[in-house]
Parts: sequence; structure tokens; C-alpha cells
Amino acid sequence: MTAMRKTMRKVLAAVSLLAAAGCSVSGASGDSGKIKVVVGYQSKTINTVTAGTLLRSLGYLEKRLGPRYKVEWQDHDTGAPITAKMVAGKIDIGSMGDYPLLINASRTQATESARTELISTTGYNLRGGLNMVVVAPDSPVKDLTGLKGGKISASVGSAGHGTLVQALEKAGLNPATDVQVVNHQPPVGASQLESGGVQGYAQFVAWPGLLVFQGKGRLVYDGSALDVPTFHGVVVRRAYADQRPEVVDAFLKAQLDATRYLHEHPLAAAESVAATTGLPAEVVYLYNGPGGISTFDVTLKEPLKAAHRHDVPYLARIGDGFSGVDLKRFVNDSYIRKAYGPAYDTDAASTANPAKITGTDPVCEKPVTDPATASELWLAGTAETRPAATPACLLRQIAAAGDARIRAAYVPDTTTGTRWFAGSSVWLKDPGAKKDARFLPFTTQEGADAYRAAHPKTRAVSYADAVAESGAR
Repeated sequence: MTAMRKTMRKVLAAVSLLAAAGCSVSGASGDSGKIKVVVGYQSKTINTVTAGTLLRSLGYLEKRLGPRYKVEWQDHDTGAPITAKMVAGKIDIGSMGDYPLLINASRTQATESARTELISTTGYNLRGGLNMVVVAPDSPVKDLTGLKGGKISASVGSAGHGTLVQALEKAGLNPATDVQVVNHQPPVGASQLESGGVQGYAQFVAWPGLLVFQGKGRLVYDGSALDVPTFHGVVVRRAYADQRPEVVDAFLKAQLDATRYLHEHPLAAAESVAATTGLPAEVVYLYNGPGGISTFDVTLKEPLKAAHRHDVPYLARIGDGFSGVDLKRFVNDSYIRKAYGPAYDTDAASTANPAKITGTDPVCEKPVTDPATASELWLAGTAETRPAATPACLLRQIAAAGDARIRAAYVPDTTTGTRWFAGSSVWLKDPGAKKDARFLPFTTQEGADAYRAAHPKTRAVSYADAVAESGAR
């Protein structure tokens, strides 16, 4: 048995062990006489903030439920403990990533009293950009093949782990024999990467962006290169939903409220999440801002359902005890359809990001209309960001502002569209292109090299030189 399968078996066994710990205590009235609602969430997994961190801070669920109810929020680093407590009846509603959702369904579907259902989405990325692999800043590794024979930290059974397995296979590596996957909670793995205990770090939002922003990591694999949708969603215990349908409806309407707030007040939302989690607001905004890596939309879209069908065989291979999933019984959009209203089918069919970068570029003096090139500048001491029509226009804004005033600058990858920090991107220059389209950013060296191979007239340029040359004729 491989080390990966042994670790996966331990994860699944832990879920079962906790399940045997006792019967449901959630939903019972406490000493105050109020009905308790227990919500499990992951505060630092910022793709779930509309069902967790932001929702909690805004108080929308409590407002929707009214004084008869008391909400108990339980924070966890990953989805596994949330699943374990849901199986044991100790959490009523939880949010987690796509792979943990499948494990959640697998562990509960055999027992009707414990069965859970997927009832909404929090956020998604259609190409897979929420999961990434990072190496140390001074690592010689340029792509995943460079990690052959090394140790990679991941949370086994997580969305980040799932992307890693698929990406390794796509790169021609055997995930079971060519690398050693070490099971870590995200903070532990980050420390191991910094100390040299592992050579790679495969995680979900927002850990890769955090390490790169802190200068403790360099992106070596952008999950968008896999081109398989990844998402996080909300699950509820079916027995609880039958008992308290009004709570489920209130939760989903509150999630809709939080999603609207995120779209209408992106900077304020980022600052709020940052204050609660300790994450830098610049990192939160990378994922959750307009045009961010995450698209926040509560509807259960067909591409996301298809991604789940695609992911099932990978989970079945990497761990003993995964019994498969009856996705038709697991996915239930009746709750969100009711809470959403008559526009549900139309909006569920759309994959356009409802939060776009808009406005007029103050330097290139043109409207910002194309999401594929729209960029953004966050200056220190300002209450609003500045839009840029293209990455080249953004560089010109940075040159005009000066490094001391830059809080964060964001650009979309030329090929995948993944939003990334301008200063951490790999840059190419196309001398033959128009001035406002001359500089091309990429999240990884591998991506830049592939583009350059197909466009031999482009040349590599450092970020500093790109800024300096951006205003040249």
C-alpha cells in the first residue's frame, strides 16, 4: 500500500471515528431556550467567505433567523473535521472544497439519518486557479517535473491535493511513486516549505497567494493550466433540512446577501475578512476582488457538477475507504432555487463573472472593458482602486506612482486569465505589439516559456525593466 493511500485511509478513518462519538446535539434548545444552529466553516479558505467569515461578520444569518435562534460558528482549517462533525450530527451546515465535498457525501450516503446534500456554491474558478503549487523562492524548480523525487506538502483529500494529483499525471509523473505527498494542515506545510522540510507546497485558496505575497514562495504551477473547474460549496444534513427548512432558507438568503455585499463593496469586504483572519487584505483581494481568481455565485452550475463527476475516479484511486458517490442524490438545488427566485435558471446557465473591473484607465485614457486584460492598482492610503485597461497600462500607472505608493497591483495571466500580483509575475515583451499591449504577464515560468515558444519574437523582461520601459515609445 502506498504512503498516499495509507494517509487517505487515516483521514477517512478519522471521519468514521468521530462519527461514532455520539448522536446529534445540534438543533437542540440551549439554556436560553433558543434553537441552536451550528455552522462549520474555514475562515482562511476565503473562497467560502460568503458562507463563513464574511457572512459571520456581517451578521446576516442572525438577522434572517431572528431572536428565536442562536448561531454557533465553528472554524476549521480544512473540510475534513467539518465532515466528521456533520456525520456525528454536531454540525448542521458546512462549507468546503470540491474534493472534501465528495468525501462528505461518501461518508454520509449509506446512512439516511446522516446523509448530506450539496445545496449551493460559494465561489469557483472554471479553469482550476483556486489550487496551486508553490516552491521556495530560490528553488531551481521551474515546473512540476522538477519536483520528481521530492516531498510535496498537501492536505490529503483536499481540493489542493486533488489538483496536485491530476497535474502530476498530466506532467507525466506518477503521484504515488515519483513524489512523496506529505499530509499537513496548511500552516504546517507552509512552515515546512520555509524550513526546507518539503520541496513543494500544494494548497487551496488563499495559501499559495499568501506565501508568494510574503516572499516565502514562488508559484510553479497554476491550477488554471489543468483547465478543470474547482469550487467550494455548502452542504447541509438532510435530516436537519427536513426538520428545520426555515433555517436552510434563511442561510441561503443570507449567503445571497453576503454575495451581493462582496460584489458591491469589494475593498471593504477584503478589509473585513483580513481583519478577522489575519490574512493581508491584498491577498484576500487577489482572490475575492473584481476579476479575482474566485467567481462568487451561489448557483449550482453544470460545469461544476461535471467537474465533480470528473473528480470521483481520482478520489477512488488515492484512498482506501472512498466508496464512491451517488451525485444525483447528493446535489440538490431545490433549496437555492427557492431562495434565489425566478432568475435562477438564467443565472445558473451563465458563467460570466458578475464582478468585473470597470471604469476608465487614467493613464491610457480608455475605458476598461475586456476582462482578459483588465488590471488593477491599489495605492497606499486610498479608499478605491484604479482600473487599468491592459497590463501595459498598469505598468505605466506604477511607473507614474512610484514604488513607495504601491500597495498591490494585479494583472491577468496572458493565457489562463488567472489574476496575479504584477510584481510576482513572469513578464514577456512583444516589441511588435501596440504600446498598450506590449507587455505580457504570466503566473509561472512554464506558462511564459510555452507562450514564447509559440511567439518567438517576444523576449523575457524583468518586472523592474517592464515598469521602466512601459512608457517608452
